[in-house]
Amino acid sequence: MPILPCPDIDEIVDFYRMLGFERTYRQTRPNPYVAVRRGGVELHFAGISGFDPEQSYGSCVIGVEDTAEVFEEFAAGMRAVHGKLLLSGIPRITRPRRRKNIGNASGFSVIDPGGNWIRIHQHMSTGAAPSDATDPLARTLENAVVFGDSRGDARHAAKILDGKLAKAGPATPPTVLAEALVYRAELAVRLDDPDHAEALLTRLRALDLTEAQRTSLTETLATAADLERDLRDIRGDRPV
Repeated sequence: MPILPCPDIDEIVDFYRMLGFERTYRQTRPNPYVAVRRGGVELHFAGISGFDPEQSYGSCVIGVEDTAEVFEEFAAGMRAVHGKLLLSGIPRITRPRRRKNIGNASGFSVIDPGGNWIRIHQHMSTGAAPSDATDPLARTLENAVVFGDSRGDARHAAKILDGKLAKAGPATPPTVLAEALVYRAELAVRLDDPDHAEALLTRLRALDLTEAQRTSLTETLATAADLERDLRDIRGDRPV
């Protein structure tokens, strides 16, 4: 099992308790060390004085059957503590999406207070599937997800997506455009650009989607609703 770095073992324990883990071991001498467990998953951390989470290369992969279920459990814990999802900075969480760099299986990441990337992937035996992206925007969205969610480069993901969104026209499938707008809005939140995020969600609301298209976009539209709530929190104008 991995031994991941962190600047403060107690901060790490508090974070993982929020996600449903329990502490199974703790020591402060001769070196700070802690272990947490959730079901069959166990993570160990070494406390390093002065460690900078921004410079962490710590990472591990956890295989699960259903990434959406695990994400919702993590998200519920995060909202219970913080009142919202943490989407930017450290710590933060990404949402489950199919990723072409893991066989188009679903995955999301948790970046903990130590800057470690805990990558939650659907088991390849059940989740892998060939990509059906044929539209240029759909293919670019796949690439943007790899950069933004797997590599943590939200700025580059936004840049390549902006280029194709600017060229989207009547021939662009509305469902593809909706998915791209929502992901780009999430990237804007990560990049601390709430005005642009709101503009993208306004563009989303203006799409003339059929009922069947809305049904196929259930998760995407739910993400958009979450982002709108996050933006209200950012602006401090949560409805009473």
